[in-house]
Amino acid sequence: MSDRTVADLVGETLAKLGADLVFGVVGSGNFHVTNALVANGARFVATRHEGGAATAADAYARVSGRPGVVSVHQGCGLTNAMTGIAEAAKSRTPMVVLAAEPAAAALRSNFRVDQDALARAVGAIPDRVHSAATAVADTARAWRTAVRERRTVVLNLPLDVQAAAAGPADPPPAPAVQPPRASDDAVTALAHLLSGAERPVFIAGRGAVAAGAELADLAAACGALLATSAVAKGLFADDDWNLDVSGGFATPLATELIRAADVVVAWGASLNMWTSRHGSLIGPETVVVQVDLDEAAFGAHHRIDLGVCGDAGPTAVAVAAALTGSRIAYRTDVVRERLRAASRWRDVPFDDDGDDTHIDPRTLAITLDDLLPAERVVSVDSGNFMGYPSMFLSVPDHRGFCFTQAFQSVGLGLATALGAALASPGRLPVAACGDGGFLMGIAELDTIRRLGLGMLVVIWNDEAYGAEVHHFGPGGHPISTVVFPETDLAAIARGHGCAAVTVRGPDDLEPVREWLAGPRDLPMVVDAKVAADRPSWWLEEAFRGH
Repeated sequence: MSDRTVADLVGETLAKLGADLVFGVVGSGNFHVTNALVANGARFVATRHEGGAATAADAYARVSGRPGVVSVHQGCGLTNAMTGIAEAAKSRTPMVVLAAEPAAAALRSNFRVDQDALARAVGAIPDRVHSAATAVADTARAWRTAVRERRTVVLNLPLDVQAAAAGPADPPPAPAVQPPRASDDAVTALAHLLSGAERPVFIAGRGAVAAGAELADLAAACGALLATSAVAKGLFADDDWNLDVSGGFATPLATELIRAADVVVAWGASLNMWTSRHGSLIGPETVVVQVDLDEAAFGAHHRIDLGVCGDAGPTAVAVAAALTGSRIAYRTDVVRERLRAASRWRDVPFDDDGDDTHIDPRTLAITLDDLLPAERVVSVDSGNFMGYPSMFLSVPDHRGFCFTQAFQSVGLGLATALGAALASPGRLPVAACGDGGFLMGIAELDTIRRLGLGMLVVIWNDEAYGAEVHHFGPGGHPISTVVFPETDLAAIARGHGCAAVTVRGPDDLEPVREWLAGPRDLPMVVDAKVAADRPSWWLEEAFRGH
């Protein structure tokens, strides 16, 4: 009699469906299913914390375009992963979380928590493998929900069901599904708006990252300028009419041009408070169109005049076909020259705040941008510093920027960079962190070192939770709870086996230049002591959303 179990069958089924890389922390409850995944060809990456595993899987999915997979122990393994799962769920990341679960009869198990309720509480979809007879169908259902609906699914694996005997079985074939194009009436209405627009602007979000070429073609035909939400940064990196990011990170020129638009079309973008600056970025007379697969998204964050339900790619193609001729519209010679002169933050003059012991955070980012190879993937943690790497470091395309900020959790940066690095062989991985986030997530520095990833970790170190300092300090509130004594983060990094350097001025970055020359067999950690006299320019907008 075969000793094959449901755990073996679940792992095999996931591998057949396409699970190629799995992140997790293995305990007794997920030991067998994880080994089954590996036996069937998946690579397992053991992180040091389940939260790091969930965040790395989220980042891997964003950058690779493949579903993320996480494996965790029952109860505490799942609760440890919840912040990463919440970030993925809020971001509509296709991800499957394999969560062991106490047997139904184990009512007094110290691992017992309501795992379904935990998943629902953060916006994930709970599902379960119910029996040996349904194991393949249950697993395939969870996978296809994640992929087709772009959802994060927590697939609970009860221990008694995992241990049940199971025979071989293949997942049912997936039916062919064509992405829906918008209706003819909606296509005609949008084409009519664009045909008459003098200053059209497109804002593409994460829901449109697969349609970059189609949107660029349509924009060229109707004379629109191109912008993105923060998570889609880089989608139009090589386009002459690229405004880069819309919202709190927008340059002064991008802000001016978006505010002057007479038609704004959001493609797979929610127009949330960040992208629209609480609505102030879009003029009151501007006609606003939202193109999205989910009708519930229409007008959820910003008023709209037209909602177009459909997938961005085929909808853009249909609208382009409905246009009569091409137009210059916003693509004038004057706008072209202005974009050439001031489309990047580094083109905007500033007074350097550096001194003998601190480097200006903008100077740090600009110097690094000149040092680093163009082929890079930049991952950004949350904190007061985050605008500097987000806006001053260029990226080659949308897969060169990973921004896990839907939950605004500090501490995800290192794990984000881990997942992005494994999705981007051949590109230099860059983790951009504040000192608070770096120390929160430092467990995964060990993982990065153990895997031999040649990652550059840059810490904008202001020795504080800078957002709170700059928000509450000017009001006379005591800030001793959010400031810290100077810490030698470079020494801590060396203790993890990394190369490291302390930076107080641009010249101190010379070891980074040498490290970049190779072989880059160790991660390099830059502890940059940054001038912290002023808040980031986006901070006021950020706190308005709290």
